[in-house]
Amino acid sequence: MKHRDVMMVRIYCTEGEHLMKKLLARLHDEEKVWGVTVFRGISGFGKSGHIHSSDLLDLSLDLPLTIEFFDEPGKVQRILTHLNDILKPGHVITWAAQVNEAG
Repeated sequence: MKHRDVMMVRIYCTEGEHLMKKLLARLHDEEKVWGVTVFRGISGFGKSGHIHSSDLLDLSLDLPLTIEFFDEPGKVQRILTHLNDILKPGHVITWAAQVNEAG
């Protein structure tokens, strides 16, 4: 099986930050990355220690979101430079990976 080197990116945010639609539009329409997945957490906290979670009494949700995507390493580095203006420091994790190819 053949493999291609890629870079994975994981972005942490919350629903209340209203970044998901903006990030998805940018990654899909402008950057045309190979694939994006958004995970909605049931609970989480970050550096501030404020816990974001839901219960039956919540009227508005501010749950954690994780947005993952991958592409060629050089392209990912360029994309992350473009996203610096909307992402807070410490909310992006990257790592090298491989994706299997046909043939």
